[in-house]
Amino acid sequence: MTNTRQIASIEIIKDSKSALPEYLAREQAQALQNMQRCEEFTPYEDTSAPYDLKLGIEDHRLVIYIRNAEGQDLNTLVLALKPYRRIIQDYFLMLESYEQARQHATADKLEAIDMARRGIHNEGADLIQERLEGKIKMDHETARRFFTIICTLHKTHVKLA
Repeated sequence: MTNTRQIASIEIIKDSKSALPEYLAREQAQALQNMQRCEEFTPYEDTSAPYDLKLGIEDHRLVIYIRNAEGQDLNTLVLALKPYRRIIQDYFLMLESYEQARQHATADKLEAIDMARRGIHNEGADLIQERLEGKIKMDHETARRFFTIICTLHKTHVKLA
C-alpha cells in the first residue's frame, strides 16, 4: 500500500507576542488540518513525499521550509507578500463581516458573504499557484488552504489598517 499523504506535518513559526483572534485561530487550525489531507503538494524535482513544512513570516515575506521523507532539506522558498496585500485585506473584510453578521443576519445574508469570501479565497489560491509555478505543484484545494494560512500568518505580523 502506497502512502498517498503529501504533507506529513506543518509547523507554524509564530511571533510569541502575537495572538490571533479566536475566529482566525479556528480558520488556521482547520486549514492546517485539511492541508495534511491534501491531494497534491509536490516540490518540483523531488518525489520523496510526504513532506514536513515550516511556514513563517520574515521581513514581510512568506518563508517556506520543506523537508522530504528522506530527511533532506529542500530549497527554502521565500515569497514577497505584497502581491497578496489587496486579496488579504479583502479576505479579512469578508471574515469580519461574516463574524459581525452571524449575530443578526439572515441565512441569505450569511450565504452571500460566504460566497464572496469563497471568491476571494479562489483568487488567492490562483495567485499562489501562479507564484509557485515551477517550484511547488499543488491542487486548487491545497492552494486555498495555503492562502488561509498565509492570511493568518500575515495578520500576526503586519497591520493592515
